[in-house]
Amino acid sequence: MRHDLVTLNQWIDTGSRVLDLGCGEGILLKHLVDNKAVRGLGVEIDADNITRCIAKGLNVIEQDLDNGLSNFADNSFDTVLLTQTLQAVRRPDYVLQEMLRVGKECIITFPNFGHWQVRLYLMLRGKMPVSKMMPYHWYDTPNIHFCTVKDFELLCKRQDIKILHRTVQAAQGIDEKTKTPHWYNKLWPNFLGAHAIYHVTR
Repeated sequence: MRHDLVTLNQWIDTGSRVLDLGCGEGILLKHLVDNKAVRGLGVEIDADNITRCIAKGLNVIEQDLDNGLSNFADNSFDTVLLTQTLQAVRRPDYVLQEMLRVGKECIITFPNFGHWQVRLYLMLRGKMPVSKMMPYHWYDTPNIHFCTVKDFELLCKRQDIKILHRTVQAAQGIDEKTKTPHWYNKLWPNFLGAHAIYHVTR
């Protein structure tokens, strides 16, 4: 099971209306439909991923997030998800505004480019890192806006976005005994957290 599902499960109410933006193959949405009985809808641009979602019995539409969410009414969902996609859109600030227009609450996850391994890689090798966390070269990556935990929180402040919860996870995921992020990630989240998970609202 994806490590972030443990955290997301705590923030999503059973039976709620969920919009999953950039839903990929539908792994997260399928989990929420099966385990939280959510009324879910996925948004995806890749045709192969859409086919895989449909094969899972999920409701999904084809749409480019960079064009906004004008086809959805204000507050039409309880929770809007954007997992590991924020860094791949052209205008993350605009996408966040649209998410908070159509959803009462939003959950965003992204790789933290302020993680110590990224900093060390840049310092020692002098080039963009390629790793399990970021497995692309600078010239073929779908990620166009790398950000850090601090960057995201500054954006929230500028847009008057309220952070309800924040957690960061190490590259190896969560503590298997407690099923929570490792305690040391809370001390220096921007330095030790490889993946950031935010729960926000207006």
